[in-house]
Amino acid sequence: MNQSHGSSPAVRRVSFIGLGVMGYPMAGHLAKNGYEVRVYNRTTERATEWVSQHGGDSVLSPAEAAEGAQVVCSCVGNDDDLREVTTGKNGAFGALEKDAVFLDHTTASAIVARELAAACAGRGAHFLDAPVSGGQAGAENGVLTVMVGGEADSFERVRAVIDSYARKVAWMGPVGNGQLTKMVNQICIAGLLQGLSEGINFAGRAGLDVDGVLDVISKGAAQSWQMENRGMTMHQDEFDFGFAVDWMRKDLGMCLDEARRNGSLLPVSALVNEFYGKIQETGGGRWDTSSLIRLLRDS
Repeated sequence: MNQSHGSSPAVRRVSFIGLGVMGYPMAGHLAKNGYEVRVYNRTTERATEWVSQHGGDSVLSPAEAAEGAQVVCSCVGNDDDLREVTTGKNGAFGALEKDAVFLDHTTASAIVARELAAACAGRGAHFLDAPVSGGQAGAENGVLTVMVGGEADSFERVRAVIDSYARKVAWMGPVGNGQLTKMVNQICIAGLLQGLSEGINFAGRAGLDVDGVLDVISKGAAQSWQMENRGMTMHQDEFDFGFAVDWMRKDLGMCLDEARRNGSLLPVSALVNEFYGKIQETGGGRWDTSSLIRLLRDS
């Protein structure tokens, strides 16, 4: 922890912007690993709660969070939220130190990543897009997967910071590539969950012991994280946890936008995105993404 990179000083002062279900535990791991952590959250009570649990300091604006920080992390909702905390009024970029690294963990567009990287460079600082996968449980247990785009040197400087809450960290190339890699992740999950939903629904209507079916096929070629962690709860019709449908629709929307730009065909993702829209219409926007099976059961 806190190793120096080349002539760069060891990282000690880290700020974290955004203490949602992901950011709160991620910032906590930084504190546990000995970093001097300063936090900002739009809801100040959340930041006060974090400080009471982990120590450190809370501030009232992203700009205050950036003052004196060697690394500023963020994990907010979408492109607009990210612009607000970086280049908006009292945004972090107005107070970034020269040569500081802004490490963004938001799942956002590659376009905004490139836009903010240019703005960051104009201040003599560095921007990395570093979306994460692993969900709330991964954040709480410090075992996230982090895919990073940006300058290789900047990545190496903050690698130990990311290791505080990650099991797998990979540099994917130029700025924006982290977000593009996360899009691949979401594309794969969308199709997998639809297939799992159809399989479990089929098993039930065929009169099979669904628990037994999941147990045996999870040991073969059909095995997946989603099957291991969501198969049983899907069978039991439990969806009040996990990664929300609202968030997945946001992510798939970005995937489809990017596909139109690069000429990719995403027929399954487009269809699953429509299915999630139907779940939202029934009031299930905050249900876990595995709730796709509800559409099959209710048909």
